[in-house]
Amino acid sequence: MEYIPLLVLILSFVCLLAIGTPVAWSIVVSATLTLLVSIPALPALTTVSQRIAAGLDSFALLAIPFFVLSGELMNRGGIACRLIAFAKTLVGAMPGGLALINIISAMLMGAIAGSALASASAMGTMLGPEMEKQGYDREFGAAVNITSATTGLVIPPSNILIVYSLASGGASIAALFLAGYIPGILTGLFLMVVASVWARRKGYQTGERSNFREVLRTFVDAVPSLLLLVVVIGGIVAGIFTATEASAIAVLYSLVLGVIYREISLDNLPKIALDASATTAIVMLLIGASMSMSWALSYEHIPQEISEGLLGITDNKILILLLINLILLLVGIFMDMTPAVLIFTPIFLPVVTKLGLDPVHFGIIMILNLCIGLCTPPVGSVLFVGVGIARTSIEKVVRPLLPLFVAMILALFLVTYIPELSLWLPSLFDL
Repeated sequence: MEYIPLLVLILSFVCLLAIGTPVAWSIVVSATLTLLVSIPALPALTTVSQRIAAGLDSFALLAIPFFVLSGELMNRGGIACRLIAFAKTLVGAMPGGLALINIISAMLMGAIAGSALASASAMGTMLGPEMEKQGYDREFGAAVNITSATTGLVIPPSNILIVYSLASGGASIAALFLAGYIPGILTGLFLMVVASVWARRKGYQTGERSNFREVLRTFVDAVPSLLLLVVVIGGIVAGIFTATEASAIAVLYSLVLGVIYREISLDNLPKIALDASATTAIVMLLIGASMSMSWALSYEHIPQEISEGLLGITDNKILILLLINLILLLVGIFMDMTPAVLIFTPIFLPVVTKLGLDPVHFGIIMILNLCIGLCTPPVGSVLFVGVGIARTSIEKVVRPLLPLFVAMILALFLVTYIPELSLWLPSLFDL
C-alpha cells in the first residue's frame, strides 16, 4: 500500500479542522492535496471540481431539500405541541415522566420531520422550562433532549438514509426506511429506561395520571400529524411514488396542516423557505465535498487496501464488526454524519458484504453509530443546539449524558449482532 497519499489525506484534514476550517472546505482541500501527490495540479483541481458537481447530480438527492422544508413547516406548524400533549397523557405519571415525554415526543417528531436539530430545538424550547419548574436538573433535561433527538435520524423518513443509499450504490430507500423503525424504537426504549432510573434515584416528581378521555382527545389531535407517516412511508413501500415524490407530498401535507392549525400564515413562509434553503445548502455542500474525497480515496485504492487489511487481520464477523463500530464511533466524534457516511461507506461496505452482511443492515448500523457522534464534542451539532437551548455548558451536561450514551451503545450492539432487528420489516414486504 502507498502510504503517502493516506498520510497527506489524514494530516491535512486533521490540521484544517484543528485551525477551525469549515468541515466542507477541509474535505475539499485535503482531497485536492491527496490527488496532487499522484497527478499534476490542473487535472487534480479539475477532477475535484467535477466530482463536487457530479456528486449532486442524483434524482434521489432531490428528496433532501423537500424533506428539510417539510421539517421546517412541521416545526412551525403546531405539530410538536400536539405530539408532546399526546406523549404526556401516555407516560406523564411514570417516574421521570417529563423526560419520558421528551423522548417519545422526539421519536414522533423525528419520525415526522426527519431532523435531529429540529427535534432538539422544538423539544428543548417547549419542555426544557417545564422540566425546570418540576424540579428537574437543567443538565439532565438537556442530556435527555440531546440523545433522544437523534432517534429521528434512524426512524424514517430520514435524509441521512437517502444519503447512505447513494453512497452504497443503490441500497433500496424503501427497505432502509422500513429497517430503521425497530432499531430507532429500541434506542428510544433504552433511553427511557435510563431516564426513568435516573429520575427515580434523584426523586423527581411525577405528573398526574391521565384518564382514557384525555388520552383519546390528545390522540385525535395528534392523528393528522401522525397520518403523514402513513402517507409518506406507505406510499413508498406500496410503490405509489418514489422517495423524492414522497418528500414533495410531505411538504404539501405539512403546509396544509399548518394552515389548518392556524400556525402558519403567508407572512411566515419567506422565513421558513429561507431557513430550509440555508440548511439544504449546508447539506448539499457537504455531500458534494464528500463525493470528491470519496473519488480521491478510490483513485488511490485506499478503500481496497483497507478492506484487504481488515480481512487480513481476521475473518471473524463478530470481531470485524466490533472493529468497524469502534472506528465509526471514533470518526463520529470528529466528523459530521453526512461526510462520514459518504466517505466511509465505500470503505467498509465491501468488507461487510464479503462477510455476508446485508447492505441495508449495515446502513442502519452505520447511521445508529454515527448518531452517537452528534451528541459528542467537538463537532456534535445536536449537542451544541441542546446545550444552547438549555443555557448550560457542555462540561455540566457530560455527567448525565454518560449513562444515556451507554444505552445508545447497547442498542447499537444489539442491532449489529441481531440482523433481524433491521431486516425483519423489509422482509415482510419483500424488499
